[in-house]
Amino acid sequence: MSDLGRFLLLVSAGLAVVGLLFLVGPKLPGASWIGRLPGDIYIERPNLKIYLPLGTSLVLSIVLSVLLYFLRR
Repeated sequence: MSDLGRFLLLVSAGLAVVGLLFLVGPKLPGASWIGRLPGDIYIERPNLKIYLPLGTSLVLSIVLSVLLYFLRR
């Protein structure tokens, strides 16, 4: 049961950090590159807007994979 409690604390702390980044992130200098990486697809037409953040998703996936790798060790 102690492992489950630890896991829930880590997940909630991670969610709190992500929430804080969403609140403070746009105000930080240099944060404007998130969502505008090479590989992100943005299509805008008169009645249609499509945004596919492929490059951003790839970078976030790599960062989270490395972070989780080191947290598991």
